[in-house]
Amino acid sequence: MEQIRKNVLAQLDMTREHEEEELLAAIDEEICREAKQRVIPLNWRKDLRMQVFHSLRKLDVLQELLNEDDISEIMVNGANHIFYERKGEIVAWDRGFSSQEKLEDIIQQMVGSHNRVINASEPIADTRLADGSRVNVVLPPIALEGPVVSIRKFPKNPLLMGQMVEMGSISSECAQFLKLLVRAGYNIFVSGGTGSGKTTFLNALSEFIPTSERVITIEDSAELQIRGVENLVRLETRNAGAEGTLAITVRDLIRTGLRMRPDRLIVGEIRGAECLDMLQAMNTGHDGSLSTGHANSCRDMVSRMETMVLMGMELPLAAIRSQIASGVDILVHLGRLRDRSRRMLAIMETDGMENGEIRLNPLYEFLEMGEREGKIVGKWEKKGELIHRGKLYAAGIEGMEPCR
Repeated sequence: MEQIRKNVLAQLDMTREHEEEELLAAIDEEICREAKQRVIPLNWRKDLRMQVFHSLRKLDVLQELLNEDDISEIMVNGANHIFYERKGEIVAWDRGFSSQEKLEDIIQQMVGSHNRVINASEPIADTRLADGSRVNVVLPPIALEGPVVSIRKFPKNPLLMGQMVEMGSISSECAQFLKLLVRAGYNIFVSGGTGSGKTTFLNALSEFIPTSERVITIEDSAELQIRGVENLVRLETRNAGAEGTLAITVRDLIRTGLRMRPDRLIVGEIRGAECLDMLQAMNTGHDGSLSTGHANSCRDMVSRMETMVLMGMELPLAAIRSQIASGVDILVHLGRLRDRSRRMLAIMETDGMENGEIRLNPLYEFLEMGEREGKIVGKWEKKGELIHRGKLYAAGIEGMEPCR
């Protein structure tokens, strides 16, 4: 393939842009010429044609994996070690890049397309592809075995809450409950581990936002695919550039977003000091705000929020807990179970302070009931009633019976 690629490049006029049809015709011509010198089976020619095309125009060997809708993650550990995740199973791929230099060229193509910089002095970068897939890149000398690329793919059409119910990720009862809470403007924080589906769930929750509202989304790398909201503003952070451009952080964007007259703020993920800014927004009239964070449980998420606030400002712990208790109304915890399925595991309500601790009111919990054909079977059990209903009444959803 590499020789065919070189021959095609030698034929092309590199001073101008070539249409896809013109490029494919040149590849076909070179394959036919090669076939006269050695046998190339007909069933190989189509694959060879697309391999050469992807190496010239798109993302080389990665393009084939990116075109597969059921692949959710692509992991590149150097030029010759590529893995992918399909339906929860990680598989080693039998193909690789022709050289480390080719992999580095593809990395520069991915990073440069969104005005990011990566080199030996700045060997770590986050970016996204044209289809919205999230990309993390680490170069040597940080990565000891060669460049490392991690690509998290997202479905072309984001999952809706109804589809999650059909998949068994959440019960229809809990989905209806969350729908009413989002409509009423409850501040909701989604927690979970890596790969538990936090971004996907946040997208699903956003479908319940009234279409008349103005929504500001803030992310490190824009991943959310919010549909149905016309008055939508999407903001993305920026790293400091070698040419002197200043970094724009999540904290900067939250402060700016608050000046844009938002009805709701959606922050893709809270990782550090920006937690304080998010809590202040939730406590100053921006009801219905949504965000996510890494944690092992709802209670653990509260503890992590306390730590993250302290990263931004030295405050008494009692004051921090008071901010969390009054700002965050609902905690939703997601998990990835041992059968690789993603489930909503718990819904809890914050219920003020008691003896200096934030009191949590469990509303729903997923209970395992065994396994059937390798799949975990369980149900969502109602643990309690929603205590704070003021926002429901204010939104005109009076007398709401949860989960009916």
